[in-house]
Amino acid sequence: MSSGGSNLVRFVESVLGIFFGDSLSDSVVVIITTSFAALVGLTVLVLKRSSDRSIDVKPLVVPKSLSIKDEEDESEALGGKTKVTIFYGTQTGTAEGFAKALAEEVKARYEKAAVKVFDLDDYAMEDDQYKEKLKKETLALFMVATYGDGEPTDNAARFYKWFTEGNERGIWLQQLSYGVFGLGNRQYEHFNKIAKVLDDLLYEQEFSCVIDIGGKRLVPVGLGDDDQCIEDDFSAWKEFLWPELDQLLRDEDDVNASSTPYTAAIPEYRLVIHDPSIISVEDKFSNLANGNVSFDIHHPCRVNVAVQKELHKAESDRSCIHLEFDITGTGIIYETGDHLGVYAENSDETVEEAGKLLDKPLDLLFSIHADNEDGTAIGSSLPPPFPGPCTLHTALACYADLLSPPKKAALLALAAHASEPSEADRLKFLSSPQGKNEYSHWVMASQRSLLEVMAEFPSSKPPLGIFFAAVAPRLQPRYYSISSSPRYTPNRVHVTCALVYGPTPTGRIHKGVCSTWMKNAVPLEKSYECSWAPIFTRTSNFKLPADPSTPIIMVGPGTGLAPFRGFLQERIALKEDGVQLGPALLFFGCRNRRMDFIYEDELNNLVEQGVISELIVAFSREGPQKEYVQHKMVDRAAEIWTIISQGGYFYVCGDAKGMARDVHRTLHTIVQEQGGLDSSKTESMVKKLQMEGRYLRDVW
Repeated sequence: MSSGGSNLVRFVESVLGIFFGDSLSDSVVVIITTSFAALVGLTVLVLKRSSDRSIDVKPLVVPKSLSIKDEEDESEALGGKTKVTIFYGTQTGTAEGFAKALAEEVKARYEKAAVKVFDLDDYAMEDDQYKEKLKKETLALFMVATYGDGEPTDNAARFYKWFTEGNERGIWLQQLSYGVFGLGNRQYEHFNKIAKVLDDLLYEQEFSCVIDIGGKRLVPVGLGDDDQCIEDDFSAWKEFLWPELDQLLRDEDDVNASSTPYTAAIPEYRLVIHDPSIISVEDKFSNLANGNVSFDIHHPCRVNVAVQKELHKAESDRSCIHLEFDITGTGIIYETGDHLGVYAENSDETVEEAGKLLDKPLDLLFSIHADNEDGTAIGSSLPPPFPGPCTLHTALACYADLLSPPKKAALLALAAHASEPSEADRLKFLSSPQGKNEYSHWVMASQRSLLEVMAEFPSSKPPLGIFFAAVAPRLQPRYYSISSSPRYTPNRVHVTCALVYGPTPTGRIHKGVCSTWMKNAVPLEKSYECSWAPIFTRTSNFKLPADPSTPIIMVGPGTGLAPFRGFLQERIALKEDGVQLGPALLFFGCRNRRMDFIYEDELNNLVEQGVISELIVAFSREGPQKEYVQHKMVDRAAEIWTIISQGGYFYVCGDAKGMARDVHRTLHTIVQEQGGLDSSKTESMVKKLQMEGRYLRDVW
């Protein structure tokens, strides 16, 4: 055997922990080394595939011995501490912020608490893992928002579906003590529905156990109301929570723990200033997400605007935009009735005002980091940093919510960096429990934007690391009901958007971030230097019946027409394929046919083609009295009853606070009067329609 072969064999022996002896033939050496190389190659391949999240593979089944070892490691890592798990379901980041802030406060209050925070979607990779993992939880706190028409947030949808459809919860949640705080808006019909349902189901399991060792509801469900001051609601809920946690997380001899009031630290990113002459700034959006074509809120796709046109006539004093995004070759897919998320940018005017208030140059090149230079985490309450390096102009345009009213925590951060004592005192008062009414009136009711508030306190100049971590929330995508069908326009996604423009109580003209961007967008049909935006699609349950012959009723005034335009395009494609279509009634509403009858010619043509059976339009500003879609519904009460009582579908899209409520009441009245039912049976039938998926709403 050669010296090279001998050295290789010795290496293999050391790795495998075995001894082959000294007298090996060259052929045996070849066999040994080749086998070893193959084994190494196979190991590398397995590791690579397991680390590649873009490949859809089944998770490896962990041997029982390894699972036991993991449990032992976790138990050892706790070091005698009590595990506290905080979950969040968030759409705009508020629930996530509450969860992380709560974690920091629990850590500060209780030395024996080992706290972990989980995104509900990330907690379990597969649905069946939820049960196994939750079995091990003993103390869990849920921060969950309700979105849309009583729906879970995107990151809580999978967990919510699994949990609400599960059974025998009492058996595997026996050891759980829990609390639930909900985030919602009282103006909406299904106020905090997700939190209420979750709390009810957890409470049910407490009494479903045969043995009296069921889980324990620590506090009543918290009902945060974003229409007022949700931060105050959260603080009030926590005051109920602490005495309960004291019983679980404090020893009897721990007399010092409750003496010091907790003061939350102001979050701050580590800021790094870069030299623009040596640092290149990369495009922050790519058409490849996660290494494959899969786009979501965290991985949007940069897409060009192909078409932009005004839908209102010249006589109108308002504006409604039709926009088409060109998705050719992007891999973006959607279904009729889905939603489109659009990341728009703050206007240059807004960005320039923010730069002046911060007293920083807009061409400043910097990056923010959630860790120290040695790699240790700064704090768990920080949201993930946005991509960098980037200029301050880009950061303010793309990532900072500058026009919403600031939260109380933002006022505290501004107070900490106000050089004028009177301004600092005023900001502290507004953020305090004593200043609740003043905050509600001066900030919320007056709709003062963050920039307006900063202008009132000019001595406050927070560092950029604090401004982006604690003062300006992350700019969120705007969602729109897609107004097209992929069967009819496979390479385009259509949006129908009303311009948000009008005075606030302070006299400021509020311009909606995304609708203003759409109003000013330059389409590809007019210029190669066209506008573009990062977009992604989101699935919806707002779908046509599986059987195209099923009768449908659509109610959508104004831009509420959007998803129905997609429905009608779908019906065009089906009709062209020779499919038999059922009746379709469309109730549409606008102010005046000479001003804002959007898609008028298109809708009339669809009636002529038989895609729409009947178009019923309510004009609210043409006659001596205002007439809305619900009034037209009353006129067609018998026809509506016939359709829904014989298996038809009823759809509503539009404003949740006003129109959708009025339509719901009108539908209730029609069912009661036309069906000859009492109030209780009427309510049961309407709920049955909803449970069967035959009464669907896409409201905002």
